[in-house]
Formats: sequence, C-alpha cells, structure tokens
Amino acid sequence: MNWQFWNRISTEDWINIAISLGIVLLFLILRKLFTKYVFYLIVKLTKMAKSEFLNQIVEAFERPLRWIFILIGLYVAIDFFPYIEQNNPLLLSLIRVGYIIVVTWGLFNLSSNSSILFMKLNSHTNIEIDRILIPFLSKAIRVIIIAISISIIAQEFDYDVGTFVAGLGIGGLAFALAAQEVIKNLFGGVVIITEKPFSIGNWIQTPSIEGIVEDINFRSTIIRTFSDALITIPNSTLSNEPITNWSEMGKRQISFNLRVEYSTPKDKLESVTNKIRDYLQNHPEVHPDTIFVHFTDYNSSSLDIMLYFFTSTTVWAEYLRIKEEINFKILDILAEEGVSVAFPSRTVYMDDANKQASSNTSLNEE
Repeated sequence: MNWQFWNRISTEDWINIAISLGIVLLFLILRKLFTKYVFYLIVKLTKMAKSEFLNQIVEAFERPLRWIFILIGLYVAIDFFPYIEQNNPLLLSLIRVGYIIVVTWGLFNLSSNSSILFMKLNSHTNIEIDRILIPFLSKAIRVIIIAISISIIAQEFDYDVGTFVAGLGIGGLAFALAAQEVIKNLFGGVVIITEKPFSIGNWIQTPSIEGIVEDINFRSTIIRTFSDALITIPNSTLSNEPITNWSEMGKRQISFNLRVEYSTPKDKLESVTNKIRDYLQNHPEVHPDTIFVHFTDYNSSSLDIMLYFFTSTTVWAEYLRIKEEINFKILDILAEEGVSVAFPSRTVYMDDANKQASSNTSLNEE
C-alpha cells in the first residue's frame, strides 16, 4: 500500500516538495541572519536614539519576531506543497493564530514588572504609581492581554465567546464559594495597596515575621528574612496584623545608661557629662534635634548618666558603625577624667562585737 502511494508521486510533485522544504530552510537561515545582524543593528540604533522605552519594546519582541520568519516561511512553502491548498480556511486560521500568539508574547514581555512603561506614566501624567502597585498592574495587564488573545483565537475558530462569558456568570456563585480564601487574600492585597503600610524593598516587622519585602501578588506577599529565608504570607493574614515599617524611620534611636562608680567626685561627674553632651552635639552623624545626656539616677551600685539621642541614618550597618564610634569616644572621655565604669558589687559591714567574737574563737582554737 505504501509503495503504491510513493509510486503515485510524480516528478513534478517531488520538485514542488523539494522547493517547499528549500523555502522553509531559506527562512530558517534568514531567521538566523536576522537575529545575528539585522536585530543587532536595530538594537544599536535604538541605543543611539537614547530611548529606553523604544529599547525595551525591541527587547520584548526579540524572540517573538524570530517566529514571524517561521510563519511566513511556512505560508510561502505551502503554496508549492502539492497536497495542501494555501487558501484552506483551517490553514489560514492557524497562520493568523500564530501571528496573534507572537503579538501576545511580545506584549506579555513588555508588561513585565521591570517595564519602564509604569515609570513613563509617572513622568508624563499626574498618576503616581507606587512600587508596590507595579506588580499588581503588571499581572493585571498580563491577564487582560491573555484573555483578549484567547477570545480573538476563539472567534477565529467561530467559537461564541458570549456564551462562554454567560456560562461564567451562571457558575459565578459556586466559584465564589469555592474560592473564599483566594478572594480574602485578594482583598487583603487591595488593602495593602490602598493603605500603603509598606512598599517593595522596605524592612517590615509583624508579630509573625520580620524581613525585606521582595514581592506582592494577588494572593500573598513574599518577604526575605535576615537569615536569608524566603517566606510567603497570605495577604489576608498580613493585612490584619500590626505592621512596623522600619524603613520609614527618619532617624534611629540610641539609648542607654552609663554607670560610673560611687567614688566619682562631683566635678568629674559633671565634666564627663558635659564632654559627652558636647561631643554628641557636634557629631555630624547624630541627629541634632534630640540629644539628652544627664546624671539621672542613684543606682544600687552606681551613679547613672542617661544618654538618649538619634543617628541621622537608619541603615543598620551605618547605625552600628556610629554607635561603636561613640562608645569608643566615651571610653576615651572616661579615661581622660580618671572615671571608672561601675560593675555590680556588694559591700558587707561587720560591727566590733562580731569582730571580737571572731577573734576569741580563733584564740581558743589555737
């Protein structure tokens, strides 16, 4: 049976099949040349134009455009292929679907989180887009792009999209009941976006988690802890917890008591207090608005000097460096004044009667 099929193929058919394969091969070569030379030239021209948006469009459509050559090559090759008609309705629909997928692919890439499209909206309109809103917008735009593409493809094959939408309406109640948690998390995300308790990149702390916000999506927020673990928290949980946003601090507090010995003379105590206060007031990285250095308490084993001030920076590493620098300077001031830091101690006093009794006991033992 197979031999009969091959015997039916005429020499002209073999020639047309070879031409079809040659056309496909030619367009594969053109695709390689386009990627290597033409697209490289386009990228170079966009960089010379210094247009970030145009450059991002080119990058988003780089891989989809490669498939345009395949689609065109297949369409031209089919014209020579002896067993498929180029005007076949199904074939034309498949080719058009291919073009729709290519365009959808490029638009999908263009609407990524890193797209400068949102930044352009900020600069050219009065709409302020917060960094936390960009992932939501990106995902929403991508869902819309895919939904429109699917509806266009469905219409290409004469499928009634309206009937499908009506079917969604009928099953909407059942879907809502089955997806209560998803809806709660979605509304939790909306609350986070509208109230803006934090943004991507902020250091936040809640009763259940502390770390840097890396991403927020429709269902959850992703946080990188300081132990480098990645934790996903449902938006409904996060939106119902008290949130401390440490990144919003304008200054960072340093507060402690400096305890010196009771034997410290008054003039030395005053001198140490004044020198520390002057040093902090003249420190370029200490916030000038709130600086308190005062002798405040008679502790059980020390005289306490309270220090209460803020660093201008809120960056953890810088804060620790400044705190260390100040601690070393305080040690220098104490050494200059000959004042010692107190440590917990206890003095036991014995009266003369106890001393005499102790002495007599020792003599009798001898």
